[in-house]
Amino acid sequence: MIGSPKSPRLISEETRTIKFFLVLFYIFFFAYDIFNFYILPIYTKRGVSGLSDKGFGFWYHIAILGLLSVSLYFIKKGNPYIVKYIFLYSYTAIETINSLFIYLGSDKPFASGNIVELLFVFFSPIFVNKKYFWTAAICMIGKYVIIGVILQESNVLLPIITLFILSVIAYFLLTRFTSYIHSLTTVHLELRQKEKLAVIGQMAAGIGHEIRNPLSSLKGFTQLQRERYPNTNEFYPIMIQEIDRINLIVNDLMYLGRPKEVKFAKANIEEIIAYTLSITHQQAERAGVMIETILAGPLPPLDCDTHQLKQVFINLIKNAIESMPDGGRITIKVKVVDGKKMYITIEDEGCGIDEESIPNLGEPFYTTKTEGTGLGLMVTNQIINDHHGEITITSKREIGTIICVTLPITQQLRKE
Repeated sequence: MIGSPKSPRLISEETRTIKFFLVLFYIFFFAYDIFNFYILPIYTKRGVSGLSDKGFGFWYHIAILGLLSVSLYFIKKGNPYIVKYIFLYSYTAIETINSLFIYLGSDKPFASGNIVELLFVFFSPIFVNKKYFWTAAICMIGKYVIIGVILQESNVLLPIITLFILSVIAYFLLTRFTSYIHSLTTVHLELRQKEKLAVIGQMAAGIGHEIRNPLSSLKGFTQLQRERYPNTNEFYPIMIQEIDRINLIVNDLMYLGRPKEVKFAKANIEEIIAYTLSITHQQAERAGVMIETILAGPLPPLDCDTHQLKQVFINLIKNAIESMPDGGRITIKVKVVDGKKMYITIEDEGCGIDEESIPNLGEPFYTTKTEGTGLGLMVTNQIINDHHGEITITSKREIGTIICVTLPITQQLRKE
């Protein structure tokens, strides 16, 4: 079953399905026996009308009816998931033993079973549970295989073939149901994500606008004080640096609130990376980080928004530097494949990221850094998506992280 078994909504759905199954089971079961033991003998004038006294006899139907009370008990206890297995295993065991008692040591040709066996297999896709489907198919087919082997009876071939064909049809139905539910779940999650981003965007635009004005005044007064008293306070540079950091966060908030229109133009990736390195040079020096650039040139011009890509690589390189507080090396590699795509790889020797955290990177306000906001990588993802590119992250703890940005050389080729 898709989803958590403890979800009240799923328990309610399973309960309704089980009740529907129970109604069909007993209707099919008793209707078949009434027809087989009462109506058919009278119509064909062959045999004696009434239930057979061989095997379990009357107790066979009592045992099947007893399953109903057990099922209702588990449904009342809030565990309807086990009911279908109770019916499946119990019916298979009772029917197999009853058939062996009737036909073992007898010359009478095998003619047992119930149409309800088709229900077990054909109804299984309704539960949307592959484990139950395979269990039902194996139990129903296996029952006839065991009876055929023990009794050396060839009449079991027809029900085996029938159940096999029905199992194949049921499997395709189950696959379709599973695919459809997965699609609905995916669409639902996407809609929730879009709603979340819309709310965050509205909040971000308002907060960013309110913060930016006093922030500009604060930075201006701080710089003025620093110029007036250059030798009296060593904390002015730190204050200005922290104000700039707040400004970067505000810029990310403003981008989320009002995404900028992408203005594509030809640009050289070498110039974009050179500008990025000039911005992050001082931070890298303070952290003792060496940055190496490997360009598989000559590189063709890239159809992109220069300002947005600069923001992308500033975010990525800053993250790489911050992951190596004790120093290390960052390697930036750029290459072109088939003249259509450009690959920019940023590899660091930092602390790395847990594998289970990687899928969550880029979510609003999700971060693995103690002082991070989770907005930088989110904005980065958005910009790369706007450029019809892709970003992949691979990382190992205490070894480092590799981020690969893939961009189409020209947007025209990508759109085609």
